Formats: sequence, C-alpha cells, structure tokens
Amino acid sequence: MERLLRGRPVRNLTVDGVDAVFVRDPVLVRQILVTESKNYGKGELFRKARNLSRVGMLSEDETMHRHYRRLANPYLRSTKVDEYVPAMRDIVRDVMASWRAGKPVDVQAEMCRISCAIAVGTLITGLPAETTRALGERLSVLAWEMIRKPLYGHAAARAARPGASARLSRARKDFRELLAECIAQLLDSPETTAGYLSALLTDSDAKGNRVLTVDQVCEEAVMMLTAATVTTASVMSWSLYVLSQEPLVEERLLKDLTQKRNGSAGHGSGGPGYTLRFLMEILRLYPPVWISCRKTLSDVALGDHRLPAGTNVVFSSYLLHRDPERYPDPHRFDPDRWLTTRPSKVDASYIPFGIGSKGCIGEPFAWQELEVILDVVTQEWKLGTEAGSHIRTAPETTLHPRRLLMHPQPR
Repeated sequence: MERLLRGRPVRNLTVDGVDAVFVRDPVLVRQILVTESKNYGKGELFRKARNLSRVGMLSEDETMHRHYRRLANPYLRSTKVDEYVPAMRDIVRDVMASWRAGKPVDVQAEMCRISCAIAVGTLITGLPAETTRALGERLSVLAWEMIRKPLYGHAAARAARPGASARLSRARKDFRELLAECIAQLLDSPETTAGYLSALLTDSDAKGNRVLTVDQVCEEAVMMLTAATVTTASVMSWSLYVLSQEPLVEERLLKDLTQKRNGSAGHGSGGPGYTLRFLMEILRLYPPVWISCRKTLSDVALGDHRLPAGTNVVFSSYLLHRDPERYPDPHRFDPDRWLTTRPSKVDASYIPFGIGSKGCIGEPFAWQELEVILDVVTQEWKLGTEAGSHIRTAPETTLHPRRLLMHPQPR
C-alpha cells in the first residue's frame, strides 16, 4: 500500500474488482469525515466484514444514528467509565488465573476473553454471575472469529480459512441465542435493570411504543459488544508483543504504571504520561480499524478532484499514521514523539478512533480499559516470544498479529 500510493494524495484504483478512489491526504480525509460528512454515506467495500447490524447506531438514517449514540453515551462517558475500573481489574485477574509459568498462551485469544468479559460485565449488569460468565465466553468466541475474518469480497473468499464462515455463523448464533434468553428474562421481570441492554429495551417513541423489536435489540447489542472487544483485543496483543521486544520501553512503562498506582505519576514535560504515550504509539502503528470506505451521496469536489455520486472513497489510518511528513522515522516505535507531537485538529493524520459524527463513541471506555489491562497483566506477568519467532501482521477485519504465542513468567 505504501509503495503503491507514495506521492499520490488521491489515486484511482480497483479494490477487489470494484472501482474506487484512494485518498491518502489527511486534509482531504478530514473533509470526508468532518467538514463535508453529509455528502458521504457508508461504502459497500469492507462493510460486510464488520457490520453485524443495520439498525440503531449503524443505521443509514442520521437521526436514528444520533439517537442510539445518545442511548449508549451514559454507559461510555468518561465519568461513568471510572466506576468500571475495579470490576475491570477483577476480570483481568480472573482470566489470568488459568495462566501457568512457562506454558504458552495464545495472547490474542486471551485478550478476547478479557475484553469480552469486561464488556459484558460492565455494560450489561444485573444478570446472574453464571449467565454473565457464559455471555462473556460466547462473545469471546464470536470476537475471535470476527478478528480473523478477511475483508469481504472475491479476495476474501479465496483467502478464507476452511470452515471459517461456518464457525463465525455458529459463534454468532450461540451468542445471540443466550442474549435473547437474557432479554426474555428481563421482559418478564420489568423491575430488573441491565445497563445498556435495558436502555435498548425501554427505548420508546412519543406514544410509548417500543422502538426496537427483541430481534433488533439483539442485533444492536451484538454490534456494540463486538465492536467494543475485537479492537481492544488486537491493540492489547500488539502492546504485549512490543513490550517483549523493547526492554527499555517495558522498563519505563512499568515504572510509570507503578507511580500511577501509588498516585505519584506526573506528566513529564507537560505532555501525556508515559503509559498514555505508549498506547498512543501502539495505536499509531497498529490501528485496529486500518482501512475504511465511504460512498459519495452526490457529485462532490475533493480537493482538485471531481467525484460523481456513487464513488467509493477509500482511506487508511495505517497509511495516515505512517506519513513521514508528520511522523519522522514513521516506522520506529517511539512513545516520546508524543511529547512534541500533538494529534492534529486540522487534518486526519491520527485517527485511531475515527473523527467526526461517526467517530467511535467508546473511545473513553477503550482508553481506560487498555490502561487497566496493561497494568494488571504487566504487574503479574512478563511475557516473551519464542526465540527467533517472526510475528506477521494480519490485515483482516482488524489489524492483528497473525499468530502470537507468548510464554508468561511471574514478575
């Protein structure tokens, strides 16, 4: 991608047999996502790889989209997320209880288990403990299959692993069935509340009629919970891998996390603390949502280019984050670059969570969750890879390590 698009801010090309315009200029990408977002709708390319729902927040209807963002916001805003921290820590420790010194663990699968247990345990409350655990485990199976799903289309069909489609369908069915049972129980006991799930169930119109059917509530909850987990699992997998390869980075991170637990961490030279800089750099180099597509709703002018209605417009956060004009030595992992570099407010040169009205509503939740998982895991375990192992990047539904087995040793 870098070689193909170098020096070309806008280029016509074919993606999986479909004509598209690839945009690499971060100023133009911000125009697409923010200043002229009303002229762009969801693109068909890649959408079927990710979307699990066409209602609620993923609706094409802007009014409905905003409505469901408002429904989810009380459970994802920063002040609410702070309340989740003790539960998050307990969940991470509970999952790690099965780890054994020297016995390899599939880090991505474990990060799926952790992130899914956190999402279910914090966003869906009031259920019996065994039901919460079962939901988390079924969601982790679904998330793991989603992470490894190739992008939709002819190329994806050729690259798909044998049985992958059947496993994904089965995982989705198993999770939805249990979720539907939980919803039925909630409807039978209206006095019971279950956080975000209850907000969807009680959403009503001006006449008091329920807006979403039970099936649509399931679809919306599956979308939200999957989106909240597949990205976190991928980011955490890269975080733990980078720490195993960068001992000086690991040393500084552990020191900063210890200071934060003791209430004595500072922000150095007026910039973000080291833990935040570390996570920002992980998200710069390994953005989980690495490529996106929009479609023009009318004839538009994009810079010096005229695009007719119906044009697929593709852009990649992976490329935007590795622009040497904005990030000197862009392939080097350097958390300290964020002491002097600030995410731009005038372009889209750093968009790990997207920007504009369709930006990730769970960003405050994600930052807190990533820090908690990082703290608890590194406090108890030092993870290393096999000597001589080479970890490849898999650009599938998320940008994740192809296969990441690591050996835990107690701190």
